[in-house]
Amino acid sequence: MNRLCVHWLPRGGAIAVLLAGMIVTAEAQVSPPPAGPPDQTIDNPMAVPGFWDPRRRPERPDLSRISIIRFLTETDYPPFNYAGADGAPAGFNVDLARLICEEIKVSCTIQQRRYDTLIASLNANNGDAVIASIAETPAMRKRLDFSDPYYRTPARFVTRHDSDIDVMRPDALEGKKVAVVAGTAHEAYLKTLFTEAELKAYPNADSARDALKKGEVDLLFGDGIALAFWLNGTDSGNCCEFRGGPYTESRFFGEGVGIAVKRGNVLLRQAFNWALFRLWEKGRFTDLWLRYFPISPF
Repeated sequence: MNRLCVHWLPRGGAIAVLLAGMIVTAEAQVSPPPAGPPDQTIDNPMAVPGFWDPRRRPERPDLSRISIIRFLTETDYPPFNYAGADGAPAGFNVDLARLICEEIKVSCTIQQRRYDTLIASLNANNGDAVIASIAETPAMRKRLDFSDPYYRTPARFVTRHDSDIDVMRPDALEGKKVAVVAGTAHEAYLKTLFTEAELKAYPNADSARDALKKGEVDLLFGDGIALAFWLNGTDSGNCCEFRGGPYTESRFFGEGVGIAVKRGNVLLRQAFNWALFRLWEKGRFTDLWLRYFPISPF
């Protein structure tokens, strides 16, 4: 079962399109953060992803038929899902589930289970929906139905603060050493588009990041959400920063994350679509996003 952040390679047709020279960057709408007080200086303005078009307002379904929603989530995928200090479910997905239930005005339960048991638990009627960052892929859509996406994982370039590299076009990175984790979609993307760059493949994310910190490479290319937390944490030593924009080509980096329900559960899927739109429209999704992402992955 794939998460959005796991590494998967492009399906047929992607290579031909990309070789034609089309570099696909952010497909989601990106909104600026709410303005701060007049005396507040924003050193690092946030970009908040939005997948909802105000001109395409979803219809409000008959929510009277929903009395309780039993969410299933996983145990250890911070910051999206984890056990809090008291052992209760916590994280971005958990808080979003609670906001959805407030919007729909129904009771909620949230149960933590091992990630590899979630789909079986849903199909055994031990829950009504899974909110656990499951990647929405063609294969997964044969097993589950999904709400509209509420986030996706962009790929990003990172450089050291003192780097003078600020243009992330393939021709501008000719001869530059770029760290990437071996066998990932990020490596496949660079091999397809950034053919003149000198790729340095590492066995894991920690070793690739360490190479950038030590100056063994000029750039690092990888998962934007994981990199955002690294940049904001102590492990990075405040060495580095994002450069250039996000890359979200779906054949490499996934089609987004939605809330999974059993196949054919149209009512619950429509209820989630309506609630997600309302939370975004009211600014509550933005507030939640900013609380969890102090450095924007977008």
